[in-house]
Amino acid sequence: MNDSFLEKLPLTLRDAALGWLPESWRWLVQGLIAAVLVLAIFASLFALLTLVERKFLGRVQNRPGPNRTGLPYTSRLPFLKFTEGRMFGLGQPMADGIKMLTKEDVVPRDADPILHFLAPVAMLAMSLMGFAVLPFGRNLVPVELDASVLYFFAAGAATELAVFMAGWGSRNKYALLAAMRALAQLISYELPLILSFVPVVMVAGSLSTTGIVAAQSSWHWGLVPHWYILTPWGLAGFITFMIAALAESNRSPFDLPEAESELIAGHLTEYSGFKYALFFMAEYLGMTALCGMAVTLFLGGWNAPLPQLQFIPSYAWFGAKLLVLLIALIWIRATLPRLRIDQLMQLTWKFLVPLCLINLANVTVWHLTASLPLAARWVISAVIITAPFWLIGRRLTKGHAPRTYRYAA
Repeated sequence: MNDSFLEKLPLTLRDAALGWLPESWRWLVQGLIAAVLVLAIFASLFALLTLVERKFLGRVQNRPGPNRTGLPYTSRLPFLKFTEGRMFGLGQPMADGIKMLTKEDVVPRDADPILHFLAPVAMLAMSLMGFAVLPFGRNLVPVELDASVLYFFAAGAATELAVFMAGWGSRNKYALLAAMRALAQLISYELPLILSFVPVVMVAGSLSTTGIVAAQSSWHWGLVPHWYILTPWGLAGFITFMIAALAESNRSPFDLPEAESELIAGHLTEYSGFKYALFFMAEYLGMTALCGMAVTLFLGGWNAPLPQLQFIPSYAWFGAKLLVLLIALIWIRATLPRLRIDQLMQLTWKFLVPLCLINLANVTVWHLTASLPLAARWVISAVIITAPFWLIGRRLTKGHAPRTYRYAA
């Protein structure tokens, strides 16, 4: 176990801040400190992610603006012209931030003002609730619950209510229809999202996030980490989880709820200014929370990949794994085109859900064959999951010719 100064530093600072308070006040102040730190850290991460995503997409799509634009209004103010080309693209997010904070809040005349106001607030609040049970490091869990995994997914499911409130409260037929389509997507992909973590709970024998991380804290032969992603059933569950997480957070190629070519802006059609920014922030925070849960369930949480690297603080490992997953999701957005709604539904009900159910049987076989050599267990588990994957995929693509992509010379 890592007992270094940096590992103990967050707990030392917390105890120093609580030491001068009466005993009856410490639980309240400790909760407030945890809430403020989560808000500050992940709000800053949201700002960093928006900048990184702009610059990354700008590079991939050959758009110079996100990487060169200077400060706003440089053409009108001569003394700011020196910033053009020297701000490394910081001008665009700064201009967007100023616009979001100062733009007029337009509420349609026939809209329900209470629901119109509460929808983005509820969306952001429900997105933040998931961070309460994520184990950011050893002894760094804001709230320790015996069924913290169930709490996490229950809090995430509550965002669907906010989506419906936004569509219904706008009193706009486009927003209402888009909200219904968004609910269909969210409810459909919740099933594979939940089924994909059930094998982890079966093997770990715990619904606690800290218990699941503790179950992955050993190494095979003193070298290979005992992370669930390094098993056939764990890899299948991780891939399913991340696909469902993309759909749950409305990320490309599953960003149909905001398909501007079909639905104007989806359930956000009647929102502007700061309310729109709250929806945007909630989407990124929800994506971050789901990536944090993926790290917890499949990537060993705060555990180091090698025993020799345990001297690095546990929260640094959790943060590094989280950033890798977030960058991978940004890369996916820059790469894959948007699906059609029929393709979206077919993917979950005819492909992901059957594979998740088969993976439940797969992890049962893995557990029952514990007496066999590890190589034999790997072969059996890999066949159980790859054979249905190939058969179901062939059946769904039957009659459809492979796509041919042509590129300009």
